[in-house]
Amino acid sequence: MTNPAPQTCDVLIIGAGGAGLRAAIAVAEANPDLSIGLISKVYPMRSHTVSAEGGAAAVIKENDSLDHHAYDTISGGDWMCDQDAVELFVQEAPQEMIRMEHWGCPWSREENGKVAVRPFGGMKNKRTWFAADKTGFHMLHTLFQTSLKHDKVLRFDEWFATSLLVDDGRCVGTVAIEMATGKIQAVIAKAVIICTGGAGRVFPFTTNANIKTGDGMALAYRAGVPLKDMEFVQYHPTGLPFTGILITEATRAEGGYLLNKDGYRYLQDYDLGKPEPKPVLRSMELGPRDRLSQAFIKEQEKGRTLQGPYGHYVHLDIRHLGEKIINTKLPFVRELCLKYENLDPIKEMIPVRPVVHYMMGGIHTDIHGATPLKGLYAAGECACVSVNGANRLGSNSLTELLVFGARAGKAAATFAASQNGGFQNGGFQGSAGNTIKALYADEVRRLEQQFLKKEGGTEKIATIRKEMHNAMEGGAGIYRTEDSLLQSQKEIQALKERFTRVQISDHSSTFNTELIAALELSCLLDVAEAVIQAALHRKESRGSHQRTDFPKRDDENYLVHSLAYRKDNDFPEIQYQPVTITRWAPGERVYGR
Repeated sequence: MTNPAPQTCDVLIIGAGGAGLRAAIAVAEANPDLSIGLISKVYPMRSHTVSAEGGAAAVIKENDSLDHHAYDTISGGDWMCDQDAVELFVQEAPQEMIRMEHWGCPWSREENGKVAVRPFGGMKNKRTWFAADKTGFHMLHTLFQTSLKHDKVLRFDEWFATSLLVDDGRCVGTVAIEMATGKIQAVIAKAVIICTGGAGRVFPFTTNANIKTGDGMALAYRAGVPLKDMEFVQYHPTGLPFTGILITEATRAEGGYLLNKDGYRYLQDYDLGKPEPKPVLRSMELGPRDRLSQAFIKEQEKGRTLQGPYGHYVHLDIRHLGEKIINTKLPFVRELCLKYENLDPIKEMIPVRPVVHYMMGGIHTDIHGATPLKGLYAAGECACVSVNGANRLGSNSLTELLVFGARAGKAAATFAASQNGGFQNGGFQGSAGNTIKALYADEVRRLEQQFLKKEGGTEKIATIRKEMHNAMEGGAGIYRTEDSLLQSQKEIQALKERFTRVQISDHSSTFNTELIAALELSCLLDVAEAVIQAALHRKESRGSHQRTDFPKRDDENYLVHSLAYRKDNDFPEIQYQPVTITRWAPGERVYGR
């Protein structure tokens, strides 16, 4: 095949959602002379950030403080958060939110014109900024429109990155497929930032869009970068039973109730981490997401859930809020219910169940977004800095996109500006250029031999994906044991071996969606093995990681981050790194004080 000339830029960003766009703007503002490449497998406005509903947390009101935000985050994360990162996060959060205001984000307002905030789970004060219940939609629009002001940003819309280019211990770009033409091309850069989002599609029931397949995590993992804290997978307690579509936490922030089959607010029977003997009725639905999801399983075990064609569920009741509040503050929730459940929440209760929502773990980075691989950075849900610990508090994630997207962009810009040697006349020269050509040729050969020109394969993508879903939900779900994890590990390893025999029937060049589905599945299988191996090694219960055979938190042995390193034809190697403690010694996990 013809070897197309590589595309070049100073800073390459893979992923054009909230974190990627914020990083691109940060690079452009830090150094206007740098060229910026922005690769996205979907048009940027179709990135998953657009689906975020509830809001973004930052201290703005007089009765709140940065220390309160930090403590809520650390305690909610069950003391797995790096406290230096959290302190930096809460300090920079208000600045980022005000910056979004100046760029045009239409935050909801109080009657006096001040920014409105709502309560969110695990937060002791109201600090969640929102734009009705379409916050992510408005944030992504704001970031995208702002990025258009910078003419140094060159977008590669609907390109899929398949591997990182690494030369002499330094990341120098990626190989990517242009979906419209099938062209496989190298895109080389002085610095690379991965902002590809999470990997919720490794499980069958998830709020995540179909594009959330762990692509960026797998790119870094295969290049030798560890995945950190992958055992911590958050279930959101209120997803629609069939589609997994999120019914935002804002429904409960506004006063919604969770009811079992008897119409009873069952959360009052459970320890949600509050200091009271029982959670107060007005706020118990705003317990941390992991605790609420675990309470659902307990209700199911007691036979107090309802059962439908797509499994067990309970009811979310917002009827008492009234038509005005629902139409003003929760219009998207009503729209989702009408379209996907054929019910009107003004008059009827909403069926909900826990569904996978967010991965606290991801690519190992420092507070600047830098990974252990020189020249490679990461931000957003694909990264683990770590500010979310063992359980992310609702509304921290959108703010994290801004804070650490900006920090990664600034750091990558500084690094790229210092790397002039060997990068001339549109690309790397000399031995580095030859290495990149060889790496590119190897990747083209891999794609052709494994997928595009392969004959005689016996396995189907859909079959392996379904079995992966069953293995993960069955063995690595809300509650786990050594036996269930070992069984899942065995099944995932078998699926990885079977994946080598996958056959795709579409060998066309234009929008070969079957090829993309195969590449995404390979990424999900890599993520799955890291989740299981990290969960097997963490013999305690903490946050979203609940081992029924080890029900207690064990700070003496496991107040550490897990680092999963990929091993060819073997299980990942797990190493550990201490959690950074600055001001808050580990204690009982409570909220609402």
